[in-house]
Amino acid sequence: MLNSRIATLMVHTSPLEQAGQGDAGGMNIYVVENSIKMAQAGVQVDIFTRADKSGLAEAVEIAKGVTVHHLEAGPVSYLTKEELPSQIGALTHAFMEHQSGKPSDYYDLIHSHYWISGQLGWMISERTGTPLVHTMHTMAKVKNLALAEGDKAEPVIRSLGEEQIVANAAALIANTDAEAASLVSLYEADPSKVHVVAPGVDLQRFNPSTGKDVAREKLDIAADALMLLFVGRVQPHKGPEVLVRAVAEMLEQMPHLRANLALVIMGGASGTGINEPDRLRGLAKFLNVADVVHIIDPVHRDVLPDWYRAADLVCVPSYSESFGLVALEAQACGTPVVATAVGGLRTAVSDGISGALVDGHDPKSWALVISRLLLEPQRRIFMSLGAYEHASKFGWENTARKTLDVYDQVLNNQNPNSLWVAK
Repeated sequence: MLNSRIATLMVHTSPLEQAGQGDAGGMNIYVVENSIKMAQAGVQVDIFTRADKSGLAEAVEIAKGVTVHHLEAGPVSYLTKEELPSQIGALTHAFMEHQSGKPSDYYDLIHSHYWISGQLGWMISERTGTPLVHTMHTMAKVKNLALAEGDKAEPVIRSLGEEQIVANAAALIANTDAEAASLVSLYEADPSKVHVVAPGVDLQRFNPSTGKDVAREKLDIAADALMLLFVGRVQPHKGPEVLVRAVAEMLEQMPHLRANLALVIMGGASGTGINEPDRLRGLAKFLNVADVVHIIDPVHRDVLPDWYRAADLVCVPSYSESFGLVALEAQACGTPVVATAVGGLRTAVSDGISGALVDGHDPKSWALVISRLLLEPQRRIFMSLGAYEHASKFGWENTARKTLDVYDQVLNNQNPNSLWVAK
């Protein structure tokens, strides 16, 4: 696919945003990292997002061959994911205006991420004849099967929108076999159109190079602290409340841990959890663990590896995850992960080798698993080695290569009687 062009759509969040707050999360990292690796393979990637504030440049090159384009559609202000579907028509118009003067086949493929972008991709595909590849990242029907307490069900409009995308996309990319099975069983996807491409991790950035002691010294964290780390958007679906309650359970059973135990929740408010940070602070105070629970803002990705290295355990108590990049990044830094045994986390974490998987969200179960690992440093050392080995099997180069394989298959199916000719 040398010298080909891909239009990547992610309109509800920008790849330029700080991951871990608002609507920015693992998908943002996925799109950026995968696009950079594809560009290094000779593919030009144009990422289209919606301009949600004034003063944004029309185009921003984030790496050689990867450019972010801002589409002006609707008010130049933040819109929630519930409000954005009303702007699909305006976004389609903005994209077609951007393409005016260019041939209809300027882009070889459209690759959309998340259902709102998938709706936009479907509209553009219909108008230009350009095949659509779609990656769900999360699915309404899967999320609604495992809602956190106080979380709202995904609206019917999203489920219907996802069904339409599944029916009209030339190919669907799933992160894991489990996600592929959900596409087939819950959305009646054509199995021949579903491809599994695992996300990756930047092994040059995320690695155990400096070690825990150096990381803690840099971050001013006590050498004898027993540190648990949560990284992600602070919302009910991600499960940070489970950790606050688990810490309370641990201290009730083992009060001597209080002097050294620290739970760091790193992330910003998001989605239905707009007041979640304040609620968690109130819960920690109510449970008498406010001195142990520390809620901090997300940090730049250049600093994040030191936080992973500094932690004794990274905890991912999500109610569902398409994959779980945080788990992979932490393990690449040599830190074991305790995660819920759901979705892609079953792939991202090797149970008993690189960390531990917990069934359900009972704080007592989480307290038991976490406390056992904290009190067995030799086992954590073993898991630390397993964590790095497990994560090292995942690289963005492999993700990009397999994504390009899907693109090739789609293009060959579009014109099966001819060989692919690079532009």
